[in-house]
Amino acid sequence: MENNLEVLMKDLPPDVKIEKLFDSASFIKDSISNLSETLMYAGIFVVLVVLFFLGRWRATFIIILTIPISLIVAFIYLFITDASINIISLTSLSIAIGMVVDDAIVVLENITKHIERGSQPREASIYATNEVWLAVIVTTLTVVAVFFPLTFVTGLTGVLFKQLGMIVTITIITSVFAAITLTPTLSALMLKWYPIRKDAGFWTYDGSIRRWLDKLDHFYERTLVWALHHKTMVTLSSLVIFIASMSLFAVIKTEFFPQADESRLTATLELQTGTRVNQTLITSEKVDNLLKTKYPEVRIISTATGSDDQGGFASIFSGGGSHKISYSLSLVPIEERTKSVFEMADELRADFAKMPEVVDYSVSTSDNMGSFGGSAVDVEIYGYDIAETNIVAEKLAEKIKNVQGCKDVTISRDKSKPELQIVFDQNKMAANGLNTAAVSSIVKNRVDGMTATRLRQFGDEYDVVVRFKRSATSTLTDIENIGITNGMGQTIRLGEIAQIKEYWSPPSIERKRKERIVKVSFTPYKRSLTDIQVDIQKAIDETEKPSGVMVQISGAIKEQMDAFMDIAMLILISLVLVYLIMASQFESLKMPFIIMFSIPFAFSGVAIALFISDTALSVISGIGAVMLIGIVVKNAIVLVDFINLMRERGHELYEAIAISGRSRLRPVIMTSATTILGMLPLALSTGSGSELWRPMGVAVIGGLIFSTIVTLVLVPVIYAIFSKHGERNKNLAVYSHFDFMNDEPKGK
Repeated sequence: MENNLEVLMKDLPPDVKIEKLFDSASFIKDSISNLSETLMYAGIFVVLVVLFFLGRWRATFIIILTIPISLIVAFIYLFITDASINIISLTSLSIAIGMVVDDAIVVLENITKHIERGSQPREASIYATNEVWLAVIVTTLTVVAVFFPLTFVTGLTGVLFKQLGMIVTITIITSVFAAITLTPTLSALMLKWYPIRKDAGFWTYDGSIRRWLDKLDHFYERTLVWALHHKTMVTLSSLVIFIASMSLFAVIKTEFFPQADESRLTATLELQTGTRVNQTLITSEKVDNLLKTKYPEVRIISTATGSDDQGGFASIFSGGGSHKISYSLSLVPIEERTKSVFEMADELRADFAKMPEVVDYSVSTSDNMGSFGGSAVDVEIYGYDIAETNIVAEKLAEKIKNVQGCKDVTISRDKSKPELQIVFDQNKMAANGLNTAAVSSIVKNRVDGMTATRLRQFGDEYDVVVRFKRSATSTLTDIENIGITNGMGQTIRLGEIAQIKEYWSPPSIERKRKERIVKVSFTPYKRSLTDIQVDIQKAIDETEKPSGVMVQISGAIKEQMDAFMDIAMLILISLVLVYLIMASQFESLKMPFIIMFSIPFAFSGVAIALFISDTALSVISGIGAVMLIGIVVKNAIVLVDFINLMRERGHELYEAIAISGRSRLRPVIMTSATTILGMLPLALSTGSGSELWRPMGVAVIGGLIFSTIVTLVLVPVIYAIFSKHGERNKNLAVYSHFDFMNDEPKGK
């Protein structure tokens, strides 16, 4: 299109210029560019986290190698499925980039620990990987159990997140294969044993970061021991924190989808019905001057003012009229202005409200070409009688205008328009030798005009239209005095053969499911959709409705309810799948139950993060909460699996918990930090399209930070509550009597 425009502009006169008023591709390109930058920053943060905790360039390289391998497999999937690189696919990679290194971190951190204790790299790679490979596979399967069901969600939510679920699933599965095969192999070949210097200077890694990490290990071990001896206090405190945090959802705003700043505004002004085009033009010039002087952020102004007698047949079906003005405003990029498109829309509404000639107006920040979902809420009124439904619509519109948070209240059915109707007297026409077709044609030519000829001048053609002056057809008397010439050359006044009367033309009739419908629509503004729904339902209940008239809420509120129901079902399915996977791997029903105590506090973190950042709960942040189910259990699985391993090696319950906590603290913090910092650019981004995905980043970061803290303290306490001293030894004694696939029975 752009190439064709450039070719076309070469053939245009020098005083003619073509400007692109709106290009949805520009918004998408800017969003993709912004997400690509986000992806780069996420990768840098992940590298820094790994380097900080391990302090080895070789170990960092081994872990980071997982990222390109996983990304290459993801791009191969996109190529095979003929999918495009778009906002959703890049967001999926931004989410995955912090998670693909998690498995490699757990494996390599354990290998490093064995090497630091004096083992050879090859020996350490074998035994260290053998200690954690089961936990690594289980954690990956739990993540897959959360993301893969996203591919089966229906509706708009499913359309958006099918690709996200598939890409994250593929990258995570690739990463686990790399973690248990490539990571140990490279560790055996590349890692070397370096003695830890106790007398290292402060400016060295051993003298500063490692020393600080050792102190953190000791502090956590002491905290864990204290918590194990105060289990009741820890459990009750956690319960209070959970209840208090979940109560925040009552005050958090809700919305269907976040609205993006697309650097575009549309506005419609409606004057008094019947206003002539020349009067409408005066008002439009007044608004044009206002936009040019007060709003320097506006780059291009496109105005469509009224529709006169040149509108033709198509104007019958349009929503315009001589009293309507439509504006389409293109703004400078978001980086070049201080005000958001939403702030500008609010200021425009205030300016339009001050104009006495403007009867009604609406301002929209998007036509949903670049957004994922409409924000408008509709109140649908069904009924056959046009007059009755119009009255109900007017009453509801007045009540909705008084509801806090409802902007741009409009009624879909236009008001009746005035027109002159000519009713012919067939007897009088027959007496004068005239017929309906002939008279209609003559009247049309006098009022609307007829193309008499074409004027050719310097290679250009111009239509020559012949008609009466506008001043000669401006009144009812002027129309009655139009002369009609019959076949005998006689001229008869139109008023002698027809009756001309003023008439209000009925509006166009909209239907839904074969029933007549009129909609009262509005845009939610700075208020929760849930709260608005309560007030709207109250207004509907208070409005008197004649028999045969039905009213219901639709639009964004209904779509939000459907989407939230899908997310609730997704959470339930994910919880069941995660539990079943852990139960099969641990061969226990109790261990998965202990691990799943970390999940509720992820939702607590989501509530706190949304509340502090003043972010609305939407489908995007809801999907972030679903993702957390698979992410937060990873740390708990690694911790619980290592506790079991220590108990099998003969350590007493509390001792096994303390040793495991100290040993697994760094990999738990590392895996959480990589995911958190991987999502941080997504949460802090301010570029084009960032409003769409920022809530997901905020939700995941908040939930992961909170659940990580809880996992490190509460999960070991819950483990201690549900376990008994010596229980593991009894189980091992029972297993020792089992003898599989031996020809000789045991003891013979």
